Amino acid sequence: MIERTIKISGKDVAFRSSATVPRLYRAKFKRDIFKDLGKLEKSFSKKTDEGAELQIDDLEIFENVAYVMAFHADPSIPKTIDEWLDQFDMFSIYEVLPQILELWGENLMTDVQAKKGLAEVSGK
Repeated sequence: MIERTIKISGKDVAFRSSATVPRLYRAKFKRDIFKDLGKLEKSFSKKTDEGAELQIDDLEIFENVAYVMAFHADPSIPKTIDEWLDQFDMFSIYEVLPQILELWGENLMTDVQAKKGLAEVSGK
């Protein structure tokens, strides 16, 4: 489990990434976070490399992932994504998205290292 605080609209917002996030995401949005984050990373790379704009569905994926990670860190946040987003002024997705993607990537690396260590211990 990895936690990070990211400043959004001048507010410190806690985010948590762990093995629970895909389950929470699937339960809340009925979608696969791995597919959605893969699409989002690809779109973000195009934006960075080619100057392409993120599409509306990319923005929705970003909002959904950010909400689930924030809720995982602090279950007292508003129970709906709309209420949660309402607490922020307009902010640049391009400032926050890289930090969310990095947090997710760090969690995946931690999971892979843990599985590798378990396999070495069990002799597999």
